[in-house]
Amino acid sequence: MIVLIPAYEPGDALLDLLRDLAATAPGTPVILVDDGSGPAYDAVFAEAASLGATVLGHVRNRGKGAALRTGLDHAAQAFPGDAVVTADADGQHTARDIVRVGQATAAAEASGDPAMVLGCREVDRPGNPLRSRIGNRAARAAFRASAGWSLSDTQTGLRGIPAVMLPWLRAQRGDRFEYEQNILLRCRRDGWRTLEVPIETVYLAGNASSHFRPIIDTLRVGMPLVLFAASSLASFALDAVLLLVFHAVTGALVPAIIAARVVSASVNFAVNRRVVFRGEARGPLLRQAGRYAALAAVLLATNVAWMSGLTALGLGLVPAKIATEAALFALGYLIQRRVVFSRTPAPAPLESAVNAPLMNGEGAATRMEIVTTRPRRNP
Repeated sequence: MIVLIPAYEPGDALLDLLRDLAATAPGTPVILVDDGSGPAYDAVFAEAASLGATVLGHVRNRGKGAALRTGLDHAAQAFPGDAVVTADADGQHTARDIVRVGQATAAAEASGDPAMVLGCREVDRPGNPLRSRIGNRAARAAFRASAGWSLSDTQTGLRGIPAVMLPWLRAQRGDRFEYEQNILLRCRRDGWRTLEVPIETVYLAGNASSHFRPIIDTLRVGMPLVLFAASSLASFALDAVLLLVFHAVTGALVPAIIAARVVSASVNFAVNRRVVFRGEARGPLLRQAGRYAALAAVLLATNVAWMSGLTALGLGLVPAKIATEAALFALGYLIQRRVVFSRTPAPAPLESAVNAPLMNGEGAATRMEIVTTRPRRNP
């Protein structure tokens, strides 16, 4: 296995981890990515290099996701065919747990059914820092709503990645904490298996070294769901207004429901494709439009049945509309994300280094600027 550690302004905990790794798993290659920590941390990375780590660096801070991709690119080139275990630099992952995750990853590969192995902490334990408990609970709720499956520790950076999965990981989007969340949100949908391995829960100094921001980064994680809710609310408002207008003009409930839904659904499809699922919507327009139309037809039939039933029971038109749309919201989101706007894998961005990194044990690391280039499109 290869151990990959992204680091931003690390402390002594990083060096302690490297020493423990050398004692626990001698000879294990370690790739350390300095994500623009600055000259004040040169001594830390120089010591890390002297301990045998391969040190890569960014001139400026680009985010954890960018640092992980830099390390994954190097791992794929320098150690082709090897699994990678990612770990954090803040002391929350022990060398023993890193090895355990690596062993579980290797066992899954050997079985012929490779999986991403997630080292999961008991994040709700009463003794854990309140900041971490609140952040993890919010992130888990957002993740469950967005992905449709539950994970006990959505914030864990300790992950075993089988070699066959590396090209897929390198193609995922996001430069900061959302990169790791995007991987979790999409992995099962794209056919990858996940396994959980319980690990020790370690918080040093109240988790002060963590760069995770509970509010901002949880919003990043749940942004697709927030955008979908906003789009659905706007579509609901348009649908409700048109329903009232068409019903007032025609006096017929079912035709008014159908006419209002056709108009609002067309607007909703355009907004969701261009704004809500823009990172996913790479498929042909006609295919996605056909899928959306099929979904809209099913939801419309359900809408008509529920609206007719509720109004027949004496419920007013507006309350019946609100109750129906609320019930269909979650179903519509999951089907659109997983089926209508399912992602077609695209080639991974190509990254090249302006300056080559300084490798194992050769002194202070030379930082490099990573220049991202993408394949040109034919005119």
